[in-house]
Amino acid sequence: MSKDSVIDPKRLPRHVAIIMDGNGRWAEKRNEPRLFGHKAGADSVRDIVEAARELGIQVLTLYAFSSENWSRPAKEVSGLMSILEKFLVSELSRMQKNGIRLSCIGELERLPGGVRQALVDSIRKTSENTAMTLNLALSYGARDELARAARLLAEACVNGKMRVEDITAEAISAHLYT
Repeated sequence: MSKDSVIDPKRLPRHVAIIMDGNGRWAEKRNEPRLFGHKAGADSVRDIVEAARELGIQVLTLYAFSSENWSRPAKEVSGLMSILEKFLVSELSRMQKNGIRLSCIGELERLPGGVRQALVDSIRKTSENTAMTLNLALSYGARDELARAARLLAEACVNGKMRVEDITAEAISAHLYT
């Protein structure tokens, strides 16, 4: 079955976002360790990205690791970071071949050094690609994003670069990741 026979390309969304949730519970239901589920979830990302690109989706955002996920057991967080780093390294050539540009949102400074380096390398090496943009939301939470924007605006006011009266919806928007 071809995409043309099922999907009207004029009715496709430009941007699709997916919250990657439930991988650990999926594994537990199968009497497997939670990391088994996280690995399976990472493996499915490859198919999701490929399908989105083939359909002509311009932007795909994957909410892969929320800021709340840092409260999980250290072993699980470490395992998730290891899966992420290996995925970034192993998928770089596929992203290049398929014209996928990688970008990220979130508190990336909280990520381990190896993960951050793999992200920086992948983002830099895919920056000219135009077939599709893959956004990874890592160490991301909407409330944290709003708090960050508020801190930046408050700092601008304290430093005399902005007046409190200038804080508008547009000013807040300008300080969001998204």
